[in-house]
Parts: sequence; structure tokens; C-alpha cells
Amino acid sequence: MPLTVLLVDDEPLVRAGLRAVLEAQPDIEVVGEAADGAAAIPLVRAVRPDVVAMDVRMPLLDGIEATRAVLRAVPRPPKILVITTFENDEYVYGALRAGADGFLLKRARPAEIVHAVRLVAAGESLLFPAALRRLAAAYGNAAARAALERAGLTERERAVLRLMARGLSNAEIAAELVVGTETVKSHVSAVLAKLGVRDRTQAVIAAYESGFVAPG
Repeated sequence: MPLTVLLVDDEPLVRAGLRAVLEAQPDIEVVGEAADGAAAIPLVRAVRPDVVAMDVRMPLLDGIEATRAVLRAVPRPPKILVITTFENDEYVYGALRAGADGFLLKRARPAEIVHAVRLVAAGESLLFPAALRRLAAAYGNAAARAALERAGLTERERAVLRLMARGLSNAEIAAELVVGTETVKSHVSAVLAKLGVRDRTQAVIAAYESGFVAPG
């Protein structure tokens, strides 16, 4: 089965460019387009894409609110890849905090676009650059610190969270800790459950906002 993608951007040329790049891949299919976040919601229900490539700045419903709406629209929501012009945009960070899984720069090369879609779909690594890590740390607060402490992570789970925050995939974490990939998957699942978050992006946001990990 091909990896299915829904494009949401108010610029027709951006949508056309993304479609051309993605549909050149034999394992990726673009199943729909929307020019605004509001229009994406019924499309998500209709076509059930694996990934939504979502512009963060749109005139009617922006990427932050659209992300929240899409995640509520269906029982098993798609992964959301935020499309942005500037990687340190607070709108982008707002969308990630709302539940988006990663980001894509509009100036990205074709190979980077394809890689970003596949990476987000797999859910085993992060698109979370240094600029966004600094933004996450700037949102640090006592509530985030208390929540992480209440999670009661074991020492191994804390080590896994630190490596997740560095953007390492499950295989890379396994190599770093000299354990099996399945063991890492179990630790990642435990970290997500204890933190009460839906994916590793949200776990890493919690790690930075709590001060557990510092940007660097």
C-alpha cells in the first residue's frame, strides 16, 4: 500500500510543487489538496491520509487550529507535517505543541521533502531543529517540571528520553545504549505513556519545557 498524503496550503504553486515531488515516488500517493485548514477537516475524514502536509500560516484557519481539529476529526488521526518558511517561527512551535509531528521548510530540496514525509509517517525519529529546541526551552515552566517528575521515569527511560531529544531514531538509540531495537520501542512506549503524550515529538517538547534537557 502506498503512503498517502493530503496537501494543505493556500498557495497553489506550493501544492503543485509538493505534489510533483511526492508523486514521483513509487510508494507515495497524494490523495487530496485543500487551500485552507478548515477545508482539510472533511477531507481527512473522507480520504484518511497517512500524513497531512499542513501550511502553518493560512488566512481562514491556520495550521495550529487546523492541527487540533484534524487530531479530533478521526479516531486514528494522520501524522501532521507542518510546512513553514522559517524554522524558528513561533507559529510552527505552536503547531507542534498542538500535536503536529514535525516540520518541513518550503525551500527544502526534493529529497528532503520525501525524507520528511517518510520520517514523520514512520514516527521513529524527529524533525525538530536547534531553533525549535531553543523555543521549547524558552517556554519552560514549573508546571512542566513538576509533570515530568510526577511521571516517575526510570533511569533507563530518562536516558531514552535524552536520546529522543537529540533526534535519534529507535535504531540509533539501540546502538547508543547497546540494546535491541524492540527493547528501545518498549522504553519509548513507556515514556509516552508515563508522560501522557501521543508521540515522541510531544515527549521531546515536555523534555525541553521541563528543563530536563537543555538546548545545545
